[in-house]
Amino acid sequence: MDHALLVTVRFYEGRYHGMGDWPPAPARLFQALMAGSARGGSIPGAALRALDWLERLPPPTVAAPRGKSGQICIAYVPNNDLDAELSKSAARNLDKAVAAIRVAKNIRPVLFDAEIPVLYCWPLGDDAGQAAALCATVEELYRLGRGIDMAWAEAQVVEAAEAEERIAGLDGIVYRPVEGGAFGTDLLCPLPGSRQSLTDRFEATRKRFRVGGTNHKPTRVFVQPPKPLLAKVAYNAPPRRLAFELRKADSRAGFAAWPLEGAARLVQAARDMAADRLRTAAPELTDRVERYLVGRGAGDGDKAARVRIVPIPSIGHPEANGAIRRIAVHVPQTCPLKVDDLEWAFARVVWTDDDGVVCKELQKAADGRMMDRFERRGRRWRSVTPVALSSARRRRIDPAGLPDEAKGGGERAGEEARAAAGLRQALRHAGIRAPVVGMRIQRDPFDRSGERADSFAAGTRFPKEALWHVMLEFAEPVAGPLLLGDGRYLGLGLLRPDDPLAGVLAFAIQAGLDEAAEPTAVAYAARRAMMARVQASLPRGEKIPTYVSGHQESGAPAAGGVHRHIAVVADLPRRRLLYVAPHLLQRRGVRWREVEKEHRQATDALEGMDVLRAGKAGKLGLAPAPVDREDDPLFAPSRVWESVTDYDVTRHYRRLGADEALRADAAAELLRCDWPRLPPDAIEVLAVRRGPRGGLSGRLRFTFPTAQEGPLLIGRSAHKGGGVFAGC
Repeated sequence: MDHALLVTVRFYEGRYHGMGDWPPAPARLFQALMAGSARGGSIPGAALRALDWLERLPPPTVAAPRGKSGQICIAYVPNNDLDAELSKSAARNLDKAVAAIRVAKNIRPVLFDAEIPVLYCWPLGDDAGQAAALCATVEELYRLGRGIDMAWAEAQVVEAAEAEERIAGLDGIVYRPVEGGAFGTDLLCPLPGSRQSLTDRFEATRKRFRVGGTNHKPTRVFVQPPKPLLAKVAYNAPPRRLAFELRKADSRAGFAAWPLEGAARLVQAARDMAADRLRTAAPELTDRVERYLVGRGAGDGDKAARVRIVPIPSIGHPEANGAIRRIAVHVPQTCPLKVDDLEWAFARVVWTDDDGVVCKELQKAADGRMMDRFERRGRRWRSVTPVALSSARRRRIDPAGLPDEAKGGGERAGEEARAAAGLRQALRHAGIRAPVVGMRIQRDPFDRSGERADSFAAGTRFPKEALWHVMLEFAEPVAGPLLLGDGRYLGLGLLRPDDPLAGVLAFAIQAGLDEAAEPTAVAYAARRAMMARVQASLPRGEKIPTYVSGHQESGAPAAGGVHRHIAVVADLPRRRLLYVAPHLLQRRGVRWREVEKEHRQATDALEGMDVLRAGKAGKLGLAPAPVDREDDPLFAPSRVWESVTDYDVTRHYRRLGADEALRADAAAELLRCDWPRLPPDAIEVLAVRRGPRGGLSGRLRFTFPTAQEGPLLIGRSAHKGGGVFAGC
């Protein structure tokens, strides 16, 4: 049974003076635990082991009361360099020294309800580890934040379900660690080595002033203490999702499909009927309903707390018509309207026909499987409902005067450029901070069952000239649901994840590549960097998984005839590096869902890598790069495939010549990866190389009867940069 470590912190007063974070970051709690358990300048052994165990746990979930900024108080206090000031010959007087270094500091506390505690929840699984010793250490805590933020705490190990229940029952906001480019709160968290780094910083702080210079002229030197080793983790307070289905009001209660182009009308009708029910049942909530549900009178500061209604079109199958059969209601945790009240109101939304008979109604959904398709993480997204960009309207053409008013290429390019600028502004307003590496804007839909952008304007406040279909590609995965533009509260601007090459992470080599660099050397450095970054992301003592290292726990190479670990490709002609999942290396044996979790763990560790030291190949400057399956030479369909890097044979052929051995081995490798069988005359040997130990390698060209999609990575060194082919 899974367990969790739950730490409850209570403050004596509803004021928190820690600078830069609310809720108090897990790293602050870790430092407070070290300070509370210390005895003089040392920490007892039991507490030391408990803290070392705690820093290896993943980032915790944090639940805290809602806080608001208090008034600024200016305090004039001396800086922490009094010793340096006293060492000056002109300032031997203490009063003068203090006056010389006194500066103004702004103090702005966070105000909150002191009756509500702050909860920290670490998942433990089945292993409680040093949890008992840590619970005793937590009781030593006496403050959290600045010196005036007095607090006390308690900890206990509970079942995971009970911990979630207590977190959900807290009247506050729940912050969970998230991945991706969505807007969040960055909180510092401990990681393996944090406790030792804080100890080193404490010792160095006690010896900041040292004697330097010469024996004839000694001077006092200030030495900056080392920074602590802490990880910046993105936290987000995910909204509460309510799922509803649009059903017929009859005995069978089948789905009542709503046309996709009427998405905004559906959202507006459901919103207004739910608002009317809330105002009727609770008149005292009228102002909140108007501001946070309907949006009337809402200011810029209210946008983050507004209820968002998302229409859910049917997708996922080539024959799906895109009709809307479900809606999701996302309630931010900062919204003053209660989730239960909103659920009650939306569950009573009905539509009537001309005779006043109920024909359609919203019913609470049993699950959110279709909603989950819009809430996945992805690098590439495309619009299902168009994005409303009021600042980027197109010029309307009167159909009667089409020949005279036709737009030229320059005018169309200008309109799309303005739309691109408006889309970047919409991303900022939505809090998406991931860099955009690709963008496409058009009026026609990207899906076969989609609708033109113009058709969504009927019944809305947006003219059809302001609606655009968009496709975005980010440098890193972004978590959904993703709604952009001025109509995001009306169901417009809904995007769906669309990663055509799941399992490929690409980096462009922007600078530093030596002209004589060897692809295998660059791939070797990239592979070592991947293993180092993955190792740094794992708990202390945990081994690198086989998916990354390519070796079993015993150290033996991962064998079995099936690719089970990630491949590294140094595509130097196109100045880039690629990390490719094994399901793309062969057409059978491994499926994406079998390696998706491990691949995401590896690529998450590689996010943010901007420098690669590749020895003689140079110090490479890297940046995320998009991959287009339709045009990329390594992935696009082609009949002819030619070597980019040397192909290394997988076995020795003693009785065959070099050319015949290369052909025979390559043909066997193609069959093993489920590529079409090729006759000897369809495999052309371009070059042959013999290694110092007799190893055979070379460059080849394959000609298939029909076009084949890539990637094509084969041979003994396929996972280390060898055997890479590109379509001609």
